[in-house]
Amino acid sequence: MAPSTSTRPSTQSPTFDSIGVRPVINCYGTYTIISGSRALKPVAEAMFEATNHYVHIDELMEKVGQRLAELTGAEWGYVSSGCAAALTELCAACIAGGDPEKMARLPDARGMKNEVIIQKGHRNSYDRAFRLAGAEMIEVVTVADLQAAIGERTALVAFIGDLEDLGQIPAQEMIRIAHEHGLVCIVDAAAQRPDVPNRYLQMGADAVGYSGGKHLRGPQAAGLVLGRKDLLKAAFLNAAPHHGVARPMKAGKEEIMGLLAAVEAWVRGRDHQAEWRMWEGFLETIRKAVASLPSVRTEVRQPGVANVSPCLFITWDERTLHCTPRQVYQELYDGDPRIVLHCQTDGLMINAFMMESGEDVIVAKRLRELLSDRPQPSAAPSAGVPPVSVAGDWEIRTRYVLGQSVHSMSLAQDGDSLSGTYRSQYSSVGVKGTVEGKRVQFTAHLGFEANKVDYAYTGSVEGDAISGSVTLGEYGAAEWVAHRVR
Repeated sequence: MAPSTSTRPSTQSPTFDSIGVRPVINCYGTYTIISGSRALKPVAEAMFEATNHYVHIDELMEKVGQRLAELTGAEWGYVSSGCAAALTELCAACIAGGDPEKMARLPDARGMKNEVIIQKGHRNSYDRAFRLAGAEMIEVVTVADLQAAIGERTALVAFIGDLEDLGQIPAQEMIRIAHEHGLVCIVDAAAQRPDVPNRYLQMGADAVGYSGGKHLRGPQAAGLVLGRKDLLKAAFLNAAPHHGVARPMKAGKEEIMGLLAAVEAWVRGRDHQAEWRMWEGFLETIRKAVASLPSVRTEVRQPGVANVSPCLFITWDERTLHCTPRQVYQELYDGDPRIVLHCQTDGLMINAFMMESGEDVIVAKRLRELLSDRPQPSAAPSAGVPPVSVAGDWEIRTRYVLGQSVHSMSLAQDGDSLSGTYRSQYSSVGVKGTVEGKRVQFTAHLGFEANKVDYAYTGSVEGDAISGSVTLGEYGAAEWVAHRVR
């Protein structure tokens, strides 16, 4: 019996519940950290059908590329393992082309054009997708900067569509100038709608990438790439199943067919106007549930070019309702069912994009409960304890989930306020913090180029030592201990 048919009917498939993972009601959006979107039924069916057969991936991608071109009006298309993977693959193609000798050397790009020009306002954590291919990022602000930056080592010009309002140079101008110099311009439009006709391709972009698991509601581990046939074919050669630098970024037959099904549905099957009306209905249910509460203000705002769905903003007077947005956010997250939304400094934001029918009623009820009849908090006891002195030079040892670092810090203290300099192996940055009694907290912003994280330290002072924990953003937490050097 073949392995694919040999599983006994009595075998139970694992579920989130069976392994102790709590699902969430997603009022946040299509963010990967909370698993993006729910795949459409035709997507799941296409993926299941694909897993029952063997095909040659090169042949499959050729036929899928043709079909994507037919559906979208692009010259060609292919499926990556995500939009970030597409950036790496396209960048590798611009550096090494389809030359196997050059492809084999990446990310060592010595002797090749490897500079990627990008606007300063577009720098973001996905820069790493370009650097993985061996690129060096060149930052520009104005058109004059762009013209001056183009040189013998320029490989491509990148435009981050989701951040287009944060740059001074419009997409069409970036594309025009790139083409004047015989350069490729690619667009990262991960969180945008892949509408037909395609706005970036109409502007002349050479390639544009989309997430397969956001607007398309296809496989999470998939991306849609549209554009110039020769460029996209070279990008695919630099990716799996071939052995270029992007070999680890595999899109299997299931993701490829699932993504094609998602594009078919987007172009030919989904009622986008009905979806919008549904989202507005979800938000209205929630708005009506809380709008009558004292001091509560609500506003529905329309989106920009990315994450295109309406959002509900809820604000209130904290003294009137006796709660902060952070408290309500945490109670929603800790409750049953778990609800995830956006916590802002002055309120909460609900994105209806990934909500399902009936969840609006659950969210509305829970929000009204949490914003109603809260007891007035007891007055916080006065501190009364003078802060200890932590001014001076310190050696900091931080133990991560694997490995450790030894950093140093020089602190100045003014009452309960701290300022100074934090030094790592690679950086020297300013640091600010506070001390209350023996409790110390301070933050250092560390990383490389656009990939930076706040190291948020908290600890307790005992003589000439401080120990505690440090949160590392999406990278979890670590333990640390510091000793005064002088």
